[in-house]
Amino acid sequence: MRSHCLSVVIVLACAGPAAAQVRPGIEVLLSDSIGLVTGKRVALLTNQTGVDRLGRRDIDLLRGAPGVRLALILSPEHGLEGAADRPGLPDAVDAASGLPIYSLYGGTPLPNIAALDSVDLVLVDLQDIGARYYTYPVTAVLLMAEAARRGKPLLVLDRPNPIGGQAVQGNLSSAAHAIERIGDALPVTMRHGMTLGELLALANDVQRLHARLIVIPAAGWRRAMYADDTGLPWVRPSPNMPDLESALHYPGTCLFEGTNLSVGRGTGFAYQVVGAPWLDTGAVLLRLRGVGRSAQEGLRGVDVTGVTFTPRAPTDGKYDGVELRGIRLRVTDRRHYDPTRAAVLLLTAIRAAHWDSLRFDAARFDRLAQGSELRRAILATRAPEAAWRAWERGLARFRRDRAKYLLY
Repeated sequence: MRSHCLSVVIVLACAGPAAAQVRPGIEVLLSDSIGLVTGKRVALLTNQTGVDRLGRRDIDLLRGAPGVRLALILSPEHGLEGAADRPGLPDAVDAASGLPIYSLYGGTPLPNIAALDSVDLVLVDLQDIGARYYTYPVTAVLLMAEAARRGKPLLVLDRPNPIGGQAVQGNLSSAAHAIERIGDALPVTMRHGMTLGELLALANDVQRLHARLIVIPAAGWRRAMYADDTGLPWVRPSPNMPDLESALHYPGTCLFEGTNLSVGRGTGFAYQVVGAPWLDTGAVLLRLRGVGRSAQEGLRGVDVTGVTFTPRAPTDGKYDGVELRGIRLRVTDRRHYDPTRAAVLLLTAIRAAHWDSLRFDAARFDRLAQGSELRRAILATRAPEAAWRAWERGLARFRRDRAKYLLY
């Protein structure tokens, strides 16, 4: 079925205009491929990012499309509005449309949503962030598996990868390919350089889901484009992803979620900074600037400076109202920046400067890093280049494997 889906995507992509501004999948569907949903009852997995270029919700656009009957809404982590940052979101009702919202992050269990039996197909429109740790792709894969079980096609309304579609960085998950619950990682690198549609095509094959998957492309997007190249507005994908700068650092600094350092939650620059009350900024910067030439590759394209900041009601519970000493990262050349290498270099420097203060939540860190190897290397203060070299074989394999799923 995958080869058929790819041929559909090629036809749809070629139908798009050669305009400079990218058209998200929802616009391509409604303008070029409305026949796929005309006369159908549909379910829609989406959140606040599911909008067209003018900010109009998919929900409202589909309800206004002749012959389309939107029957129910499904929401991922953070809810339909993308504002909740707590687990266990209940089912709800969309005030504007009156449609039921089934929360896939704490509401009715997906296999128990009887209303899915009454729809003809399932639509997915979510803005991914481009890193393995984000839960939206996994939520979409779980829904795709459920749609396949019920014999329903799944259409992905694709969107650009905001941090580009070329760079592939970090380690490759060594975990089993089976996805058992929301939060399990897909078999991809920390920074995968794929769109949601491409990720679902990969998962459909790797997981042997046999889903009837169709990807509606984002017309006009090219792999070298970042979010600010597309002409599309930035819609915060989750509460702690305020802008593109944070997204660029996220594939690396998210690892610090598994430590006793703050990543800036409760500030306006989450994931652009790491800090703690015990951090000796000068000592860490001295170690960073004193590393050898090969290790300096980890700082290519990024500037690191000392900073103080105070988290306010951080959702990770770290250091609420406490002034922290930290390291601020600012991208200076995003074409050459590798946030995964920078994070390992920074963790190694902090470990060397604070062997008695840096603490790991082993289960959480290893889940993010997909294994204990990286944590053990940092605790042993091994050269960061050794970790990078250990990634090379997996990176090469992933680049080869992902090639057949690239649509742009």
